[in-house]
Amino acid sequence: MHDIRYDAVNDEFLVTNPFAQALLVFRGGADGEESPIRVIQGPHTQLVGSGISGVDRLDVDPVHNEIFVPNGDSILVFPREATGDVAPIRVIKGPDTQLRSTGVVVVDPIHNLIVVVDSGGRALERTITTPSGGDRGGTILIYNRTDNGNVKPRNVIWNLPGESFRTSSQIQVYPPKGWIIVPTETQIQNQDSRVMEREGSGIGVWSIDDNGEVPPRWKITGPKTLLKRPRGLDLDPKNKELIVADMRLNAIVTYYFPEIF
Repeated sequence: MHDIRYDAVNDEFLVTNPFAQALLVFRGGADGEESPIRVIQGPHTQLVGSGISGVDRLDVDPVHNEIFVPNGDSILVFPREATGDVAPIRVIKGPDTQLRSTGVVVVDPIHNLIVVVDSGGRALERTITTPSGGDRGGTILIYNRTDNGNVKPRNVIWNLPGESFRTSSQIQVYPPKGWIIVPTETQIQNQDSRVMEREGSGIGVWSIDDNGEVPPRWKITGPKTLLKRPRGLDLDPKNKELIVADMRLNAIVTYYFPEIF
């Protein structure tokens, strides 16, 4: 289980089970050995197995009652109340989408957008060619929330030279200001993706209106940040804080970051 989302509107939390190729929904007050209240699983769901190209991540949109799942070279959308062996109501897939190995998806219900981080291959170090001819580790792809089929992204954001997006990490959006918050790290060519510490790891912030090879509006990086390999993100708008889980540091690190709020 690599992801969990809490739906505060409906008091439910959702998790993925990549080995069972399933999405599980529990009531908010679940405790102990309690069965899920809904399970999305079966051949009609189109969900595939574990890994970057599997049912590893999800996001829930309680405003429009939908669940979004990155699924290899596609994005699957289900009704929030779906259960059983159900087909998606929308599928973003095809050569024009630029989806090849989607790692994570997040919904911006205010601007009606979905934001995807795609590695460009089955491993983080497999790169793709940018418009200027360089190689990069992944892209941020932005689609309209209601897109379906073989559609082109609304925007494509490439990382800076020598860097990669953490495609298997959580990302966040802050819809009131249109920000995208993404873990980044140094791109390592021809090296095992299990390398735990990478110089230059940090957090980058882009706008939903950014397009092309653009630097982040803000970046948290360097030895004073303590970050070694950030993976999980959350936002605390009330206290204007960014909360980061670092998989190498084995710690939760909190930053006061009023600029993005």
